[in-house]
Amino acid sequence: MTGTADAALLDLLRLLDERAYDFVTPTPASHARVIARPTMRRAHDLRGMLGWSLPFVPGTIDRKVADLLRQAGMIEDAGNGLLKSRLRVSRLYGRLFLHSAYPTDQPDSVFFGPDSYRFADLIVAELARSPLPPGARVVDMGAGAGVGGIVAALANPGVHVTLTDLNPKALRLARINAAAAGIAVETIETDTLEPLSGPIDLAVINPPYIIDADSRAYRDGGGMHGGEVPLEMTRMAADRIAPGGRVILYTGAAIVDGRNALCKAIATLAAERDLTFGCRELDPDVFGEELSKPAYRDVERIALVAVSLARRS
Repeated sequence: MTGTADAALLDLLRLLDERAYDFVTPTPASHARVIARPTMRRAHDLRGMLGWSLPFVPGTIDRKVADLLRQAGMIEDAGNGLLKSRLRVSRLYGRLFLHSAYPTDQPDSVFFGPDSYRFADLIVAELARSPLPPGARVVDMGAGAGVGGIVAALANPGVHVTLTDLNPKALRLARINAAAAGIAVETIETDTLEPLSGPIDLAVINPPYIIDADSRAYRDGGGMHGGEVPLEMTRMAADRIAPGGRVILYTGAAIVDGRNALCKAIATLAAERDLTFGCRELDPDVFGEELSKPAYRDVERIALVAVSLARRS
């Protein structure tokens, strides 16, 4: 790692691992409900401080952890003599991941949540079924905290991993997360694949898929009820996969009158490029609260789907 602040964050992850720190990040809605409880006004342990993003009294929680956060510039004044971490830390597949503190309401927030766990499970299952050869090139598009690329490398050692994202803050945390996991990665600040040369053996994508009134890049999937960004990212990947290469897309799809317009559009894209195509629902109904918003007035449910594309050898 380079830079004192980055080194402090890497040391933080290693120290938390030694402390057997553990936290599973819920949805923002669940997070809000939990911290609204009277018992959750202040953090009294590391999970409250770095998981639930609660303010804490200086000197009352692990001082080594607080010192490392301070060295990294990741502690802020929460008022009334309290402090608050600017980061959360969660565990996934035995590894710790840095991501943005709750609430993730800033445009450059680095998101991590239930989708991250399901995305990781999908990648591990796909690579167990069909491993990549040594030296294969894996690209995690819109990598965020780096979950896709890091998990792919852990599940399939010997691959070369590139993480792309338009958010430099995300790439910074992803590099630290990868270093903590013992994974070498290349990071490229971009929202396309144009800066990458050569073909790709595996593209993994967990794009934003919800219509976001605030147009936050990590959450806003654009038109098609949030399907525009997933479709465009899949199109970019499909045009770059090598013979025998594939795309794994984990995303949400709005269902209107029983029809999945996103998967239908990707099926057409695959047929035009002579790629094999598969789409299956992982969960039939998520983010039901979105359906009460005007943008979803004709949507009956939002399904989580796993989409696979492959180019014949």
